[in-house]
Amino acid sequence: MSEIVVFGAGGRAGRRTVAEAVARGHRVTAVVRDPAKYPELAGPGVTVVAGDVTDRASVAALTAGHDAVVSTVFTADVPSGEFFPAAAAALAGGLLAAGARRLLAVGLGTVLEVAPGVPVHDTEGFPPEHRAFSLGHAAQLTVLAAAPAELDWVVLAPPPAYLDADSPRTGHYRTGTTAVLPTPPDAPPFRYADLAVALLDELERPAHHRALVAVGPA
Repeated sequence: MSEIVVFGAGGRAGRRTVAEAVARGHRVTAVVRDPAKYPELAGPGVTVVAGDVTDRASVAALTAGHDAVVSTVFTADVPSGEFFPAAAAALAGGLLAAGARRLLAVGLGTVLEVAPGVPVHDTEGFPPEHRAFSLGHAAQLTVLAAAPAELDWVVLAPPPAYLDADSPRTGHYRTGTTAVLPTPPDAPPFRYADLAVALLDELERPAHHRALVAVGPA
């Protein structure tokens, strides 16, 4: 059994990550901005707490004594170009200050490459209204890459499409590199529940280190 912190535990990916971790026997500290809004998160094996993922001191205090951290954070209140790199910097500094070393984060499929050095958000026809959000995720990767070598981080990026928030886990997925995984046009959307499976598998059996990794349906 491990002690795991999940930042962004109230979101679609976060809720499923908490549930998957508890089902595997881990103890979870579920971090949200306002615990009063998420009473349903609390339960056996789960402690719900308030925290600020962009504040290094808050991150350090919450992660002390834990084995690993999962970040599934998102906010619409702060521009992505500010929020994601600020969160990455606070997570990197806070984890190292607390003595934690393993960080898993949910990335964005549009930062994956369609050709070497060409992310989805740089392709012709990419919706300009979505580009700033993708660039924020890319900035997060830049911050993590510059973090001290002791920080063992992995960002799992699902396909650049809407994920299925309703279907139960299949337990199946595949991983790749920094490139978009080829998917048949009639393939069903990747499930948040299976993204949680991939996160917990990577936590329990580390296969990637300091890397962006594509994850998608098997």
